Amino acid sequence: MEKLELIAPCHFGLEAVLKKEIQQLGYEIAQVEDGRVTFYGDTQAICRANIFLRTAERILVKVGSFKAVTFDELFEKTKQISWEKYIPQDGKFWVTKAASVKSRLFSPSDIQSIMKKAMVERLKNYYHVSWFEENGASYPIRVFLMKDIVTIGLDTTGVSLHKRGYRQLSSKAPITETLAAALIMLTPWKKDRILVDPFCGSGTFPIEAAMIAANIAPGMNRSFTAEEWTNFIPRKEWYEAINEAHEQIDNDVKVDIQGYDIDGEVIKAARKNAEEAGVDHLIHFQQRAVQDLNHPKKYGFIITNPPYGERLEEKKDLPNLYADFGKSFKRLDSWSAYMITSYEDTERYFGRKADKNRKIYNGMLKTYFYQFMGPKPPKQKK
Repeated sequence: MEKLELIAPCHFGLEAVLKKEIQQLGYEIAQVEDGRVTFYGDTQAICRANIFLRTAERILVKVGSFKAVTFDELFEKTKQISWEKYIPQDGKFWVTKAASVKSRLFSPSDIQSIMKKAMVERLKNYYHVSWFEENGASYPIRVFLMKDIVTIGLDTTGVSLHKRGYRQLSSKAPITETLAAALIMLTPWKKDRILVDPFCGSGTFPIEAAMIAANIAPGMNRSFTAEEWTNFIPRKEWYEAINEAHEQIDNDVKVDIQGYDIDGEVIKAARKNAEEAGVDHLIHFQQRAVQDLNHPKKYGFIITNPPYGERLEEKKDLPNLYADFGKSFKRLDSWSAYMITSYEDTERYFGRKADKNRKIYNGMLKTYFYQFMGPKPPKQKK
């Protein structure tokens, strides 16, 4: 099978988590850069990566990379790519996104239209036609320019991978599913340990944790653009990947995962989302204020996304909220807490300096992942 170079974009600061996931799937890493990991695989790797990866935003087939400092150069070098290898005569193709950083070519709309013209020229000559109906499968292209180096990827995913298909209802400031999964995987939490989210909102942290515990592949219940690419990826490879995902589910897993929120309507939405994800039996949701956070067991984990106060009227409530959270956590004396927030005074009001702090971009928002470590539980005698 032909070896392809595949690009998996991810949240800035979480490349190491994605790299580990790709290696666990059995693929060789080609390069790790800010916000993306490139790896080698065949067409089956496209199916498996889309279905199994929890922390990637999408999977692109790298079709070309070159230097271009003029639009003429961009046109000619785009035209040299063997587009006919990927796009059939009836294929619908367009440059869906162009991004440029520190490059002489920086107008996204110009980059998009020039590349489309170059592709049309190439395919017209190859298929000996003067017009494309473009009424077949979709082949969206994404291009990224960094310091005049153009990298072109064919988007196999379509709707971003954070759309697992379970979140029908969401709260005011939901965290994306891919980011939630990556943050859980950054902690030492394992399925035999307690996990509580005291600001669970629409339930993303508890649901992602339950899916990890039960080994439910995140892309099992959604579709992908490349499923229609029968000229390039045999349909049976999608079926094989889905069957592999079904076989790996652990239906008998026992976990203690809980989600609390002060808003009863939000808790109803979280329950509905957990049901859609097939993990409602693994999570206990409850309407509860952060002041009432407690648990009889020791050595548990709090993983949460507390309010940031992005709206001015909410800012004034934050000192009390974080102070209440800190007091509740203090009572859980053997627990660890992990929280993602953009609130600058987190440590001051929480009442403790974080053991570790990691900068992570949540979209365009700069946030910090504060890590307050508790003691490790004693090793169990075998």
